[in-house]
Amino acid sequence: MNNNVIQAANLLKVYNKGGGGEVYAVHDVSLEIRKGEYVAIMGVSGSGKSTLMNILGCLDKPTSGSLKLDGVEVSKLTDEELARVRNRKIGFVFQSFNLLARTNALENVELPLIYSDRTDITRLAREALASVGLADRVHHNPGELSGGQQQRVAIARALVTDPEIVFADEPTGNLDSKSSIEIMALFQQLNEKGRTIVLVTHESDIAEGKIISDEVNQQPRVAVQKMSTLASPEVSNENK
Repeated sequence: MNNNVIQAANLLKVYNKGGGGEVYAVHDVSLEIRKGEYVAIMGVSGSGKSTLMNILGCLDKPTSGSLKLDGVEVSKLTDEELARVRNRKIGFVFQSFNLLARTNALENVELPLIYSDRTDITRLAREALASVGLADRVHHNPGELSGGQQQRVAIARALVTDPEIVFADEPTGNLDSKSSIEIMALFQQLNEKGRTIVLVTHESDIAEGKIISDEVNQQPRVAVQKMSTLASPEVSNENK
């Protein structure tokens, strides 16, 4: 039985530059992501990883190649059809949070449900915020929340439609070390519950637009364990 939630073959994304030049943002990429996997797309700035995520997440269309989501070819769908796919199957978390500044946490999380036929959007939004530890912050605007709390609101917004896949583009890029570990712990917990996670992050050496390697991390770090280390009081040297 095919357990692939995403199947991409020979994806190509080409942008035309002035003067007739071309930039290959994604170059002949093929990959498969199975249901329940936690996948990291790694590369330096400008290597094409965000462009690839946008294609896999149906935010953009490839110049050529095939993309199947749950076995359905989506690379040729119309913009309206892609919007329906995104709303039903995919959640997004971005580095810059993308929250509405004058809208409270509850209303920000309700946004993906506004055009749905659901009548219980407030309940669903409250449950999503509670699931990321923000049940007591539902009426706070983004400016009244820390960076880590704002990213939790963004994650709740991604989860409120109960998507099969969550794409996260540099989700800790604007956070301090402690908040970053808390957010990574949250993604790990979501994955442990069966959610497919595709995380975009950076690494020092990778060529532009191409997959250089595909490796299983045999010793993944557990963010919850790292959090407990940070939370431990430091030993004072004053009385030694």
